Amino acid sequence: MLPGHPGYARYGIRRNLLRPDVSDRADRVTYIELFFDLIFVFALTQLSRYLYENQSWVGALESAVLVLALWWVWVYTTWVTNWLDPARLTVRGVVIGLALLGLVVGTSIYESFGDRGLIFAIAYVVLQLGRTAFMLLAVARHDRELHRTFVRILVWLGVAGVLWIVGALVPLEYRLPVWLVALAIEYVSASLGFRVPGLGRSGVEGWELSGPHIAERSAVFVIIALGESFLVTGFAFVAQESSLLGAIGLMLAFLSALSMWWLYFDYSERAGAQALESSAEPGRVARTAYAYVHAVIIAGIVLCSVADKEILEHPADAMTLSTAVIVCGGPFLYILGMFLFRLRVTGEILVSYLVGLGMLGLVFTLAVLGEPAVISPIGLGALSVGALVVVAAWETVVRVRSGKTDAAAG
Repeated sequence: MLPGHPGYARYGIRRNLLRPDVSDRADRVTYIELFFDLIFVFALTQLSRYLYENQSWVGALESAVLVLALWWVWVYTTWVTNWLDPARLTVRGVVIGLALLGLVVGTSIYESFGDRGLIFAIAYVVLQLGRTAFMLLAVARHDRELHRTFVRILVWLGVAGVLWIVGALVPLEYRLPVWLVALAIEYVSASLGFRVPGLGRSGVEGWELSGPHIAERSAVFVIIALGESFLVTGFAFVAQESSLLGAIGLMLAFLSALSMWWLYFDYSERAGAQALESSAEPGRVARTAYAYVHAVIIAGIVLCSVADKEILEHPADAMTLSTAVIVCGGPFLYILGMFLFRLRVTGEILVSYLVGLGMLGLVFTLAVLGEPAVISPIGLGALSVGALVVVAAWETVVRVRSGKTDAAAG
């Protein structure tokens, strides 16, 4: 039954499950949300494994589809728990159910372009549609405009869901293009305000969001992704015999993760939270800076974990194009994502980030166009991590000189 129908108010959950407007629960990240996040630690390790073992342009595109789909599941769930109160038993139970479905997604994601494609697609679609349907029931009696928004979201996710299932059923060579269309529908529909003929569009500029909650949830996922990189690197290191090159590779992996952490948490995380809190249109900021741009940041971290494993497994091998793309691509995506994030939340065009991107482009060119013996994977890794370190150090120097104290930074 559509909003506006005379019997509309009779449908939905009677109890108000929305977060209280003025309460310590309004902005707080709850433990059940963190429990849901644990599912993604395993899923990200499987994504890294898949990309490492499928180092081709097709494998890269398949991995991009999977990481963006996984990220979109997390984004939608985070927005739902931004509106609903996870302290309520009903909401908590639904989040636990979503975590179970997420576990199925995570355990099937490695073979999603193989024998477990249908399992992956069904779990993904049920998670997306089930969460949205629950949101409709939760807000039907309590927030008419939000209900209209999720009616539109359900329509778009339903269309995309059909394609996810169809993609799992068609011959394998057609799965990737069908899933690409399904993913594009989900991402583009959000940018269009979920416009549906006859139902209009949703204006995100009017959404009432908890900025601190969105910022903290996104920061937690960055930490989770960095933790996943340590898992991948740690397993790769302990699986081989001790060596000097292995120790250097492990140190490079640590410096890479530390630099990425520093770039995000020294000041950028706080700047994003302040931008959300002070914006007259927090929904617009959240959609661009956190839903879209953070996908680039997370993809960069995942690719860096693959690069760490590549360096540990083949530190002195001849350079290949795939190795150069992986080793330089992770830091490049991460710095690009951080540059776009800061541009959106502070309006700054940071020279340090542009210099870092230029350094990575230069060392990539050296690795690809030079003689194979000129630079090894571990040498390229050192140069790529060096670019991250330079940007992180430059960022901190600029912050201190501008008068932003450590306390103001975070």
